[in-house]
Amino acid sequence: MNSLAHPQLRFTPTVADPDGPRELVILGSTGSIGTQAIDVVLRNPERFTVVALSAAGGRVELLAEQAVALGVHTVAVADPAAEGPLREALAAKAQGAPLPRVLVGPDAATELAATECHSVLNGITGSIGLAPTLAALRAGRVLVLANKESLIVGGPLVKAVAKPGQIVPVDSEHAALFQALAGGTRAEVRKLVVTASGGPFRNRTREQLAGVTPSDALAHPTWAMGPVVTINSATLVNKGLEVIEAHLLYDVPFDRIEVVVHPQSVVHSMVEFLDGSTLAQASPPDMRMPIALGLGWPDRVPDAAPGCDWTKAATWEFFPLDNEAFPAVELAREVGTLGGTAPAVFNAANEECVDAFLKGALPFTGIVDTVAKVVAEHGAPQSGTSLTVEDVLHAESWARARARELAAG
Repeated sequence: MNSLAHPQLRFTPTVADPDGPRELVILGSTGSIGTQAIDVVLRNPERFTVVALSAAGGRVELLAEQAVALGVHTVAVADPAAEGPLREALAAKAQGAPLPRVLVGPDAATELAATECHSVLNGITGSIGLAPTLAALRAGRVLVLANKESLIVGGPLVKAVAKPGQIVPVDSEHAALFQALAGGTRAEVRKLVVTASGGPFRNRTREQLAGVTPSDALAHPTWAMGPVVTINSATLVNKGLEVIEAHLLYDVPFDRIEVVVHPQSVVHSMVEFLDGSTLAQASPPDMRMPIALGLGWPDRVPDAAPGCDWTKAATWEFFPLDNEAFPAVELAREVGTLGGTAPAVFNAANEECVDAFLKGALPFTGIVDTVAKVVAEHGAPQSGTSLTVEDVLHAESWARARARELAAG
C-alpha cells in the first residue's frame, strides 16, 4: 500500500526534543480544534511552542489573547474588516510588549502555512483549507491534519505533493486507525472499521427525520463541535467524508472500509486483520488526545486527556448503519469511487445545503437528497493527472450555485 500516513512506524519514548520545544503553526486557532490544541501546548511548554496563528476573523479578542499568551511572531486573519479591531485588541492585551506581525486577507493562512516551523496544524473548517494544506506540504512541514475537506476535495493534488508519513491525521477516527494500523503490516490488513456515534437521531427512521429542526440537529449527544460539523454528524455526511479520507490516507479500497454505529464514542475506530483479530483504539471522547498525538508524533504526550476509568462498569454498543435513514455514507462511497472533482462537488453542495437547513430553507432530509441531485447532475468528474486547483474551485463554485438553486425550490 502506498499510503500518505505511515502508522507502522513505532512510537518512540516520550522525551522532550533535545533541540528544544517543537515549533508549531496553528491555522484556525479560534475554532474548536485550535483552542484545544492551544490548551495542549500551554500544558506542555517544554514540548511545544507556537510561532504563528491564523483565524477567520470573527473572534478577534480571542485571537489577540491567544497571540499574546503564546508570544507568537505572526498572526493572520482572513477577513480584512477584522484587521483594525485585531490590532487594537493586540495593543490592549500586549501592554507594551512587542506586537506580532499581522497578515490580512484570504491568502494569509496559505502564506502562514509555509512559515519556518516543524509542524502545521490545519484546523480550518471547510475546503478553504486546501491551499494552506498544499502550501504546508510543499514547504516540507509535517501537516497535522484536522481539515479533512482539503484532502477530500483535493485528493490527487495532495497525494502528488505529500511525502510518505508527512501527514498525521487529527480526526479521532483517523488517529485511531493510525494507531491500530501500527499493530501489523499493511499486507495483513483486511478492513478498516470506522465508528460513528450516530448523532442525535441514530434510532429514527427516515420518516421520523423529516421534521427535525436545526436546534434538534445541533444537540449532539457526545461531541462539542462547530455548527457545520455538528450538522454533518447528524446527517452522517461527516462519516461519509471520513470514509473518503480513510481511503486517501491509507489506500484501502472502499469495499474494505466499513462504518459501524457506536453511541458511546469510546472506541474511535478499528482495524481488522487477515487472521480475524481486530485492534480497537479506545479513549473517552476528548479531542485533546488525537490533537496531542498529531502535534507530538512519533512521541506520545503524557496526560494529554483523561483515560478510561476501568474501576467503573461500562457497556459499549455497536450497531449496523441504517443506510436508508442515513444515505450519506453510501453516497460518499460513490463519490469517492468517481474521484476527480466529484468529492469537491459533494462537499461544496453539502456546505450550502447545511446553510440552507440552518436558515430554515431546507428540511433535514433534504440536505443529503439535494447533495445527491447535485452530484448526479455533475456527471463525469474532471480527474486524472491533469486535475488542478482551478478545476476543483470551478467544480465547487458550480456545485454551490446549483445547490442554492435547488434549495430555493
